[in-house]
Amino acid sequence: MAKILIAYYSRRGQNYFSGTIKNIAEGNTEIVAKFIQKKTGGDLFRIDTVKTYPEDYTECTEVAQVELREKARPELKRYLPSIDDYDIIFLGYPCWWGVEPMAVSTFLEHYDFSGKKIILFTTHEGSGFGGSVGYTKKLCPTANVIQGIAIHGSRAASCESEIAMWLDSLV
Repeated sequence: MAKILIAYYSRRGQNYFSGTIKNIAEGNTEIVAKFIQKKTGGDLFRIDTVKTYPEDYTECTEVAQVELREKARPELKRYLPSIDDYDIIFLGYPCWWGVEPMAVSTFLEHYDFSGKKIILFTTHEGSGFGGSVGYTKKLCPTANVIQGIAIHGSRAASCESEIAMWLDSLV
């Protein structure tokens, strides 16, 4: 039986929801990651940065844009000791400026994903995966990177059955 890791980056606090800003206690990507964990029994790992992003949503997006332009690699609070035992990695993130947050790149560059299956999932408010699939493939050229599911962040809390059906289709 395949050993599964669900690694994700998610933003709590101010988030964009169909034209408005809302304050949320649990990030949209985290909600989806927990639905995947519930269905698969995989291990959850939250990708978290040492430096916190601004609470203000607009300021956060400006910082994220600078990080992308500079190809920054924000320092992470912690890492898994190893990913060697995992066969499948579900990797989730919000789509920021058309790609995953740069903290996800820090995570990806820390490990050797050779021969691993990486199944991507993202939350967004209209961009879908953007260019993040190609970006991840460049960072992990020896992994089997698969475009998974893109969920509108404003629907994350109500997408459990959609996630379950998607996961069933992967078997």
